[in-house]
Amino acid sequence: MSEPDDRDAALARHRAAIDALDQEILARLNARAAHAQAIGALKGGGNAYRPEREAQVLTRLQSANRGPLSREAVAGVFRQVMSACLALEQTLRIAYLGPPGTFSHDAVAKHFGQFVDAVPCLTIDEVFRAAENGQTDHAVVPVENSTEGAVGRTLDLMCQTPLRICGEIRLRIRQNLLSTATAVEDVTKVYSHAQSLAQCAGWLARLLPGAARVAVASNAEAARLAAGEPGSAAIAGENAAAIYGLNVIAPHIEDEPNNTTRFWVLGRHPVPASGRDETSLVMSAPNRPGAVYTLLEPFAAHGVSMTRLESRPARTGLWEYLFFVDVAGHETDPPVAAALDELGKKAPMLKILGSYPAAVY
Repeated sequence: MSEPDDRDAALARHRAAIDALDQEILARLNARAAHAQAIGALKGGGNAYRPEREAQVLTRLQSANRGPLSREAVAGVFRQVMSACLALEQTLRIAYLGPPGTFSHDAVAKHFGQFVDAVPCLTIDEVFRAAENGQTDHAVVPVENSTEGAVGRTLDLMCQTPLRICGEIRLRIRQNLLSTATAVEDVTKVYSHAQSLAQCAGWLARLLPGAARVAVASNAEAARLAAGEPGSAAIAGENAAAIYGLNVIAPHIEDEPNNTTRFWVLGRHPVPASGRDETSLVMSAPNRPGAVYTLLEPFAAHGVSMTRLESRPARTGLWEYLFFVDVAGHETDPPVAAALDELGKKAPMLKILGSYPAAVY
């Protein structure tokens, strides 16, 4: 047999094996879905979304993975499987900062999969209200960017809302220059959200120094504007290019290669411990020397690791501040519970924003 014949025979064997495996995978996916339906029937309705259970499943599968698929690929595939199975029990409605094509939209897809009803809102305030009044089951809101820092409006609203944090999403932000044009040099105006413009400031200064920069409400809105205006471009994700019919004329133009945005998933119910959790809280401090040190002391005393500390004006007009804190562990873990109990006796104001599974991928 000639060498091309050997190759063709080998290809045919591999393809036949893939076809057989696909049939087996299909049968097992439907068997899994049947078990999910049975669990839903036993629970008798209610909220089918269990973030701690999903985090445990994804973590277990990533640990068991031996490749050649990456850990992230395994988590992404099984996220879609869980999304499809959950939709057999309940189609979740998720509010996010729209319009379609924003990074918040991408975050919804990453965390909940494709089998949900994603509900775009015009502002972060409207995202909160949609979940608070029951229009949606959950909300996804941006919290901080690794380059540009905290999202102040989200933090302000967390002080007022009855919603609790029930999940975390970390989304790698890949900024792209999108346009109906086909070359960068044809662009005379660039639309984008203010944070995205800042994240690409170096690239814009080098490649488009003469182009006007126009800040708009969202990257998706920027894409919509660029689609209707010759000579203009938008900085946005690839998903926005597909939605608004634009060309990606320059990919990955962000100045920092590890640019990541963190999102919170908000809901109305507390989440049980998953085994790898974080707890977020906000507190005030009396205006006297050593006050913040006194409030942080319980975490050190009980061996609780603090992963984030952010100050924010209390909006009283009196130069008073609130402190947002993230710690490792669940609020029911004995060390965390002890630290929070002691903190509650010292802080003038203390609000637990939620305990939730740390982002899996």
